[in-house]
Amino acid sequence: MRAKVWGCRGSLASPGPETVRYGGNTSCLEVRLSDDRMLVIDAGTGIRGLGVHLGANPPARIDLLLSHLHLDHIEGIGFFGPIWNPESEIHFWGPPSPTHSLREGIGHYFSPPLFPVHIDDIPSKLVFHDVGSEPWEIGTAVVQARPVNHPGPTLGYRIQEGDRVLTYISDHEPSLGIDLTTADTDMVSGYGLAYGADVLFHDAQYTEDEYPVRVGWGHSSIAHTVQFGLITKARNLFLFHHDPMHTDAQLEAMLVRAKELWGAERDGGLAISFEGMEIEVT
Repeated sequence: MRAKVWGCRGSLASPGPETVRYGGNTSCLEVRLSDDRMLVIDAGTGIRGLGVHLGANPPARIDLLLSHLHLDHIEGIGFFGPIWNPESEIHFWGPPSPTHSLREGIGHYFSPPLFPVHIDDIPSKLVFHDVGSEPWEIGTAVVQARPVNHPGPTLGYRIQEGDRVLTYISDHEPSLGIDLTTADTDMVSGYGLAYGADVLFHDAQYTEDEYPVRVGWGHSSIAHTVQFGLITKARNLFLFHHDPMHTDAQLEAMLVRAKELWGAERDGGLAISFEGMEIEVT
């Protein structure tokens, strides 16, 4: 199993000279299984580049796993090339809300005045799956999703192929109302999804100074991100969902702090996600 980052910015795309190194596109992660089956997690602006890369002959089936329907995670769907290919079959997986299905939620995006083409007029075959509590199989992988702490219905994903595990929790505030260093793990949002993961992509939006006035916004401070990685025993932690106001230099300062908290003696690694990053899950 391998992964490629096409977008790792949070909240709002932020292109410009100060974000060149880590990228300004919002969340999108490509996951390839050992049989080359393709899963895509989230459809922020980064998914446009993935579609361009796939060109005129994309996989016949693409599984698109959505963490939630906030705009920065779905705004790229209409600009994803395969969706306009009549030969493509795209399976959407994501959280239903108490008031509407996943299809209805995405249909709000594909409707005027937000988008000029109605969902019923898209030429590819769209299949929608409201994700439940039971794991399911996609090709050679077993996928599990669980609700996590973030405003509105939001999922984290755990993808396991053989004995290799990749966990993706892009928007997450596991520290809300608890102390991660002392809390019972049963009370920690996302713990079961991330436990023992070989690769963990996790929200790292705020510095420790920024977080106190943003409690309840659904995102983590860098300290909480590292604490979550430590208590879940993740082997490799990738900082994700960068704040649109953070420059490359600020992200690198956050990485220095994260490494202090992570500890140099650990076997696994810690890094900042960046556009174009490729990871082999081993």
